[in-house]
Amino acid sequence: MRHPLEFVPENLRRPLFFTFLAMTILIFGIFNQSEQYLKTSSAPNGVVSFELAREVETSQAILDSWNPHARLVAAFGLGFDFLFMPVYALALSLGLLLAMGAKTGKYHSFAGWMGWGVFVAALFDSVENYALWCVLTGGALSPYPQIAAVCAVTKFTLLIVGLITALAGRLIKS
Repeated sequence: MRHPLEFVPENLRRPLFFTFLAMTILIFGIFNQSEQYLKTSSAPNGVVSFELAREVETSQAILDSWNPHARLVAAFGLGFDFLFMPVYALALSLGLLLAMGAKTGKYHSFAGWMGWGVFVAALFDSVENYALWCVLTGGALSPYPQIAAVCAVTKFTLLIVGLITALAGRLIKS
């Protein structure tokens, strides 16, 4: 499988990776600052609790535990996440491309697939955010919490596998 970013000239791959990695860390830091407003007894992990709630009752309990300011923070975070999606996807996909290097065989093929997988994760993230927006603005009505949870689990799985693949590529000899 060809990696989706193979068209990027080799001399630009490393600088672009570090640029998008720095942007990912910066945006993640901004998200992390807002998490304090979203952590409650019903949402001990903040927005991640909301993403993975799955049940209507659990989602509603989280909404009920958030004051108006927390709901505003959550709404802003959902919107801001649309900036984060292409940034983290490009950072991880470029990391996979760099880890592939001149490797051949199964690792090269799998890393190529995962280069696409991180962009698929971003698509799942956008569907998840839409479902969470529906819950946040219209109440915890089925099927939105379920959609958000399935999309979140899929997103996290693809991103974790992509990260492990990229890190493993740095350890595997050609």
